[in-house]
Amino acid sequence: MATEGAADAADATASGSKPKRVRTGCLTCRERHLKCDEGLPNCQNCRKSSRVCKRGVRLNFIDTTVKNPPIIPPTADWKVNFQDESREIASEYQGGTQRYAHLDQIITPPREIPVEYPVRSMAQDPIMVEDNNSLPPIQSNGPYSEHGMGVKQEHLHSRQPSRHHSHTGSNTSFMTAPTTSYSNPEQALTLPPTPPNERPQYLTSAEEVLFMQVFVEEVGLWMDSMDPHKHFSRLLPFHSLHEPMLLNAFLACGARHLTLVNPLYHEDKALYYYDTATTQLLRSLQNPDRDTVVCATTAVILNVYEIMSERAMQRMNHIAGARALIKECGWNAKSTGIGAACFWLNVGMELLSCLHFNWQVAWDPDQWGLDMDFHQESETGKEELWVHRILYIVGKIANFRASIPRFQEASPHDEQIRLQARFQEWSRLKGLCDSWNDRIPRTMHPLGYLHPSQTSSKSAFPEVWLIKRATIVGRLFYHTSMCLLAQIHPLLSKDSEELSSMYLHHAHMVCGITAHVKDRGVASVAIRSLAIAGDGLVERREQEEVLEIFTKIQKETGWRIAALTKELKSKWRWADEAQMMAQPNSLAQFFPTQTQAPATNLPPAPPQPTRTIPSGILNPILSKADFSLPNHPYQSHYQPPNQQHHHSSHMTFM
Repeated sequence: MATEGAADAADATASGSKPKRVRTGCLTCRERHLKCDEGLPNCQNCRKSSRVCKRGVRLNFIDTTVKNPPIIPPTADWKVNFQDESREIASEYQGGTQRYAHLDQIITPPREIPVEYPVRSMAQDPIMVEDNNSLPPIQSNGPYSEHGMGVKQEHLHSRQPSRHHSHTGSNTSFMTAPTTSYSNPEQALTLPPTPPNERPQYLTSAEEVLFMQVFVEEVGLWMDSMDPHKHFSRLLPFHSLHEPMLLNAFLACGARHLTLVNPLYHEDKALYYYDTATTQLLRSLQNPDRDTVVCATTAVILNVYEIMSERAMQRMNHIAGARALIKECGWNAKSTGIGAACFWLNVGMELLSCLHFNWQVAWDPDQWGLDMDFHQESETGKEELWVHRILYIVGKIANFRASIPRFQEASPHDEQIRLQARFQEWSRLKGLCDSWNDRIPRTMHPLGYLHPSQTSSKSAFPEVWLIKRATIVGRLFYHTSMCLLAQIHPLLSKDSEELSSMYLHHAHMVCGITAHVKDRGVASVAIRSLAIAGDGLVERREQEEVLEIFTKIQKETGWRIAALTKELKSKWRWADEAQMMAQPNSLAQFFPTQTQAPATNLPPAPPQPTRTIPSGILNPILSKADFSLPNHPYQSHYQPPNQQHHHSSHMTFM
């Protein structure tokens, strides 16, 4: 006991020598810098001085100004939501809510706990239900690992291909399904409501999930290159769950892409989905009460499938049909939503074809309805608008190039007048290109530029760093247009110092962009731009790197470019070099092989005739793409829709 008493006394002495910090003292003592005894309800200092003993926690607010949240323009890639909790915080303080204006409260019901529902099977198309023939499973044993697909290949062997899908419980067919009124100018492509207590529809087949993933991540990537809302890769796949022919068109493109990048996949599945979607579309076109929006969108996607095919002149089933259906819907450059997405994709694909075949575009750019009133752009987020404008300029240049006179006028005076008129048009197009480049927003200019000597890639071209897919597409079209103008000057030779320097500068820019870009979504534009830019290159090192770029694009995207590279080699006279190596005075004559043909006195065999495609004409594929013409597309299937009106469609997802 004595020991314990001594310890308590020692603790009391130690605590008395060290002042104890007050934690719950009053605010009055804190203001007076006095030690508070923490007495309640009033401390001893406040009682002696007859002061109010203030209690609580004091917070010092530096700024109490009430402001509205800042306005940030929305973009397609990210969103910012501001959550204002200032009223809730102020309500915890006396008189805090009085500093704010009255606000009507909106009571939000509590979120229901999600309930697990069984997976619904997807119904077959009632039109094709009697067809029970199923295609064989995919023969490949390798997964689509190159593109990061999460679907294992063994599941594809254990499932039969799903047929033409429609919404479960729906009795509608393609002949009686007017889900969107054609007479309504405010057309809205909306998802149908989900019935109560029913889980939303989704893909349940491993094969369909694989093909749809490939479409979204590979094909839809470049289809949306000029669409800020990304309809084909982000919005339409959900709508296709309720539209069988739209779904089959998507699956056809996904399966087709797999056959291009992976030899283990065969074309049977792609053709199956393509034929199914085509059959459904043709049957729907016989119904005057059809959904014209879905029909036009499906035709555009099937057009993409045909563009992905290898034989250029044998894939015309839907190219003209898609254009005619777009015109029937009244879609043009002024349209919004899915109408704008289909229009720009369609005219973009036509322009790339016309640049390849040297055709005039069938849809005159002056009739697109595009706003070409240039002004200095200081606002970001409008890159797609400027891409549309440079597309218009390239279309005008394509028409100018395809209309180059093949013969001179009989009169020298008339020939001089014609040359002067074409020179004025050339100067106007050149001025449009310069004006476009001067007035685009800063975000469409390179963020970085390195000369070949500054890089470690050993590339012969500069490294041009551009941000955003629309910017890359726009710059490629711009430099391509400048390359074209340098080759088609009416008065000067393209070998002149001025035009040669102009061509090489922009050709190197095109090659520099395509050599270092990592975005596969620009491949379709990059291929055509690179072909035009590489046409006039003379250095062997640059020519070889162009072929390497083409090889890289083919491996990553599956685009067939063998004919294009062969054409470039012919223009570069590589074939002449190979022929020189085979001449009798070369070393090859001293090393005969068994494959050499024996000497003969017979004349050489005549060359095999090749089918040449005429150039310098109006696009022959789309020149009749109008249902008002007698030889319109879908001749034996098309029926005019009821209440036909030409208007601009505004299509949104609700």
